[in-house]
Parts: sequence; C-alpha cells; structure tokens
Amino acid sequence: MLDFITKKILVPQEEIETIVSRLAEEINRDYEGKKLVIVCVLKGSIMFTADLSKKINVVNEMEFVRVSTYGNSTESSGEMKVLLDFDREDFTECDFLIVEDIIDSGNTLSRLVSNFKNRGAKSVKTCTLLDKPSRRKVEFEPDYVGKVIPDEFVFGYGLDLFEEYRGLPYVAVVSEEYLNSLK
Repeated sequence: MLDFITKKILVPQEEIETIVSRLAEEINRDYEGKKLVIVCVLKGSIMFTADLSKKINVVNEMEFVRVSTYGNSTESSGEMKVLLDFDREDFTECDFLIVEDIIDSGNTLSRLVSNFKNRGAKSVKTCTLLDKPSRRKVEFEPDYVGKVIPDEFVFGYGLDLFEEYRGLPYVAVVSEEYLNSLK
C-alpha cells in the first residue's frame, strides 16, 4: 500500500536527525538563561517536538495546543479552529517557542503568534521542521526552519495522510496516482 501512496522519500530519517540536532543547537544558544516554554502544535508536530526537546538542554517546560485548518482535506480552509489551549498564571514571564511540523499558508502560525502576543507573552518564536514558502497566503517567516521543501503534499514523521502514517520515521511525498484516486 505504501508503494502506491508514496511518490518518493523527501526527507529520510538520517536527515531528520541532522536537522533536529542543528535546530536544537540554535535554540540552546538563543534561549540560554530564558524561561523557555516549548509549545507543541498537536497532532502533527508531536514526533518533531519530542525529538527536538530531547536535544534542548536549556531548562524548559512544555505545553500543547491543538488547532485545525485542514479538517479532512488536503487544502487548508484558511480558518483556524482552536481545539485545545492552555492557560498559565506566568504567561507574561515566558519565552514561548511554538513548534510546528510544516508551514504552508502561514495562517496557523501567524494566528498563534498573534494570539500569544495578545495574551502578553514575553516573547514568541516559531520553529518548523518543514517550510513551504511558495504556498504562503500571509506574510510570515518562521524563526527556525529545518528544511524548505517544494509544493508537494507530504506525510510521515508526525504529518498525517487522513490521520494515518504519522509514525513513519521519514517524510514522503504523496503520489499523484493516489491523490487522483481520491477524486
């Protein structure tokens, strides 16, 4: 089944490990002495956030948010729906790092950053494993980028294909044949 779904492996496991190590080094340097709160955007960034947090050696805490912009589609609706949020008494004292699996239109992260700033965060930065700047619908640049990728539909390593295949150790491109079979 994976042969029919997969066009190619875009980011192999070894490259993901290299990316995660590089990003953790940058974050460790930038957050030394700060009150770092890592915010995992569920569900897609769970694998990336878990691996990244293992390599971050500055003192940190972790929070989770869950938002939806895709629903059961391969195209973003442009609307962000908050499904899970958190509240902290020390929000204004925290340096938040929002960790995302992929940035496409930029809608989700730009809205999350705005939300955190409006709530009084001391600072808000973003980190993404994958970035598709060619798909931007809003002006948004992430602070930490693992890899810029072409405009292809991808899955694996936390990214789902209709809620499946998140557990793959690599990121793959969905085949055109599979996408055409859905129409």
